[in-house]
Parts: sequence; structure tokens; C-alpha cells
Amino acid sequence: MRVRFFLILSLLLITGCGNNDKSGSAPRDTLNVNLGNEPPSLDWSLATDSTSVNIINNIMEGLTKFGADFTPEPNLAESWQLNDDGKTYTFKIREGVKWSDGKPLTAGDFEYSWKRILNPETGGDYAYSLYDVENAEEYNTGAIKDAGKVGVKALDDMTLEVRLKRPAAYFPSMLAFITTFPQRKDVIEKHGLEWTEPENIVTLGPYALTSWRHHDNIILTVNPGYWGEKPRIRKVKLIMNENPSSALAQYESGELDYADSKSIPPLEVPRLKDLDDFTSTLQFRVNYIAFNVERPPFDNPLVRKAFAASIDKQSIVGLIQGAGITTTSWIPKNMLGYNPDIGIDFNPDQAKAWLREAGYPDGKGFPTVTFLWPDVSNNRVVAEALQSMWKQYLGIEVELMNQEWKVYLSTINTDPPEIHRAGWGADFPDPHNFMSIFTCISGNNRTRWCNREYDALVEKAAEELDPGKRKAIYDRAQMILLETDAPIAPFYTSNQQNMIKPYVKGLKPNPLDHIIYKEVYFEEGQAKNASEPAN
Repeated sequence: MRVRFFLILSLLLITGCGNNDKSGSAPRDTLNVNLGNEPPSLDWSLATDSTSVNIINNIMEGLTKFGADFTPEPNLAESWQLNDDGKTYTFKIREGVKWSDGKPLTAGDFEYSWKRILNPETGGDYAYSLYDVENAEEYNTGAIKDAGKVGVKALDDMTLEVRLKRPAAYFPSMLAFITTFPQRKDVIEKHGLEWTEPENIVTLGPYALTSWRHHDNIILTVNPGYWGEKPRIRKVKLIMNENPSSALAQYESGELDYADSKSIPPLEVPRLKDLDDFTSTLQFRVNYIAFNVERPPFDNPLVRKAFAASIDKQSIVGLIQGAGITTTSWIPKNMLGYNPDIGIDFNPDQAKAWLREAGYPDGKGFPTVTFLWPDVSNNRVVAEALQSMWKQYLGIEVELMNQEWKVYLSTINTDPPEIHRAGWGADFPDPHNFMSIFTCISGNNRTRWCNREYDALVEKAAEELDPGKRKAIYDRAQMILLETDAPIAPFYTSNQQNMIKPYVKGLKPNPLDHIIYKEVYFEEGQAKNASEPAN
């Protein structure tokens, strides 16, 4: 009887322990998100892709931030003054901001960061974004060697002076972008290329990088020393699942709390779009075909225009199930300068005429060319559709080549093939951010195209404060870019499709595609840890 009594008691204890530790009884403290792919770099002097920017925006901050209507507001700069000539800014650095190792933020951290990305030895593709600064272009291109001549200077620990070469109305908006974020000279010099690893990196945003299992996941946890309002969710887990079908299954099983377009296969959209947790947000992001104008036969603008005119944009938008709207304009819809009447639309007869004029009637004699696309999201279905269109309307066989995201970025930076698929999302909500990409000096211009008349128009528009006059200048520049020379062919503007669990609050997709996790919280009593995956 005693043995039986102890057996029963043991079972009761086990059962009791199980009841007191129900998975799902503890409130969830982790937001689970699919990042999609491995971020190529978390060094904000080198990062150029949206994956890396997404993380950096949550572990770092800039002098300004965007308000509800995308106007720049004070952030790490508590205030600033602009001289009467419109070219000299003086920023007052916010008191009490500390890096994650406890050291105070200084104006010198901004001066170091800006001069680091401008240093030719850094190799920052985004260095051109600071060319509004006095002598920035000259230093970056090697025309001058003295970094002291660049127009950014810490006047003291809490005062930063920035001198521009000309007025630029959008400049405060640029200061919310990663290329202008401060950096710690001592940390970078100590750790070199390894400075962005979790054990080395020093940041000052609402979250800190605490774990980076490469090609697997990244963990962000609340930065206890953050100067602003603390995040309400303790941890964000960013997994790297490049398979949309698998990622959607994770969302539907509860392993993910939020999934965007990279986690939603196009064929699943008709089933999902009527669900309460499905949303769609038009982005300041344009998808385009880029031609390497140095590679024959794409050194001939007639060939480029023929390829552009044979893209059935409406058909592609149908294939991706509403993940975009058709466009011929390079400047996106809802932004100053957008013009749907500029650009090359779908016109097979015109495409054939241009190709014939270029010396390739019905595609005869056209060499074998390669179309490169990154192996993420819906790019495969788009690439195969384009291949079919160029065969059908031009009589040209195009070979497809796909690469993993990081390899793809390296390829288009160093040796882009004849054609590649690309996209550009706004870093700040101003047309200069789009138009400056294809200037001769831009590190993000992978077409190898250079037109000095275009550059002069972009420069002129940047100085113009009157919106109507500015738009007219951009119209002229877009006609050169999209109709006369056509180094690119825009074909759709992205709609970000999202799945958001009903208990996730404060997660607000926007046209800039900036998801700031500190604003997110779980509805009390709704989100449980039951399905949270292990680290």
C-alpha cells in the first residue's frame, strides 16, 4: 500500500507541476519576424540593402526621425539652426544619450562616421548621399586628401556644424537615414572588420544586437540604457527563411507574429487577402530592369528601349497577385515628381521596330545575353515571365541566372551582366533620393550609364524650392533617363503585403517600409508563449 501511495503522490506532483507550467500561460515577450535572408552588412557605412537597413534602424538612430507625415523631427539632435544662406546647419546634440557600453554620445561621433563613409578606402556605395556637404565629393573621389576640409565638424562635444555646398530643402530628412548615423572610432579601430559582431558592436538605439547566428537568426533585445521611451517587447527574433511557402507555414502555425511579402507566395494571396490579418500598403519602392550599357548590344539605346517596350507590366502585376501596381515613372506614386505619362509602356510593335532599327530584325543575329535576379520573394516568377516576353515579342533567347542575395549584390556591384532585376526603396521621402541614384557619381548606379545633362538637371532640382518648378525639372530628367537613353525600365511599384497577428499592436507598415519595433506591443492577455520557437 505504501508503494502504491507514493506512486499516486508522484503522479499528482507531476500533473500539478504540468498545470502550473502550461506553455501558453506566460505572456509572450518575443516578437518573431521573418527577415528573409542573411544581412550582407550591419556596418552602416557599407550597408545598401533593405534587409540590413531594417536591423540598423532598430539598433541605431540619427540626428532626426520621421514624424507621422514623414516630416523630419528632432531625435539625437534636440534642435538645429540654419543660417540665412541656407547652407550651414548647427545641431545641438541631445544630452544624456549613451552608447550601449555607457559612454556618452558626442558630436565627434557624427564627424567620424561621415568622414569614414566618405573616405575612399572605406568603399561605401552610399558615400554620394553626402555629396551635398562641402568638399564631400572632392574628398571621396580623391581630388582632395585632407578630411579636415570636408564641411562637417564637431565644434565641441555637443555641437555639430555642417556646411553644404548649396541649399538642399530635403537635407534634414536625410539625417534620419543610416549613412548619417554616428559611429565609435575606438570600437571600429579595435575590432576592424569584426566590429559589427554581437560581442563587439556598440549601438545606442532602442534594441541591441545580442545574437547573430549567421544564415539562421538574429536576436535583438531591449537596450537598458536607451535614452528614449523603452520598448514594450523585450526581444525580437529575426529568422532567415528565404522560402516563402515555409515562412507562411511558420506564420500560420504561430511561429511568426508578422510576415511581409517575402514570406507570402503569390499563389497564396487569393486565399489570404480576405483574412483580417492581411494588409497591403503601397510603397515608395520601384522595381526595374537595369541594363549594363557597357556590354554590347545594350550599349545601343534602341536595344534597351526595345526590351523595355516588350514588358507586359499588367501581366506581371497579375502574376504577383497585387504585390504591385504598374508604372513607367521612376519617381514613385504619391511622391513629388511622379509622372505616369513619362517612360516606355508595353508596345510590342514599337519594340520590334526599335529592335529592327538597331540591326536585329525579329531578333536575328542577337547574341546570347544573361538576366540576373536575386533568389528571394517572387523574383523567380517575374524572371520567367520576362524571359517569355522577350522571346515572344522580340524573338530573343535570354538566359536566366539567379544568385543568393549577398552574392547577387556583389555581382551587380563588381561585374553586372547585360540585364539584371533590381528595386529601389526610398531612404527618405524625396524624389532626389531616386533621381540621384543614376547620376555619374552614384555608387548605386549599376548600369554604368553616365549623362552629364541628366546630372545637371538633378543638381538643379535639388536646389529648387518651388514644388512646381522642381517637378518640371524632374520631368525633363526622367525623359532622358526613361525615354531617350533608357538605361533602366521601371515596371511596377511595390505593394507591401503583410500578415500581422491580431494580438500584435503598433506595427504599422508605411510607404518607407520602416518597421520600428520599439513601437510594437502585444495586446494584454492575448499573446502567449505557447508556439514561440526555441532560440
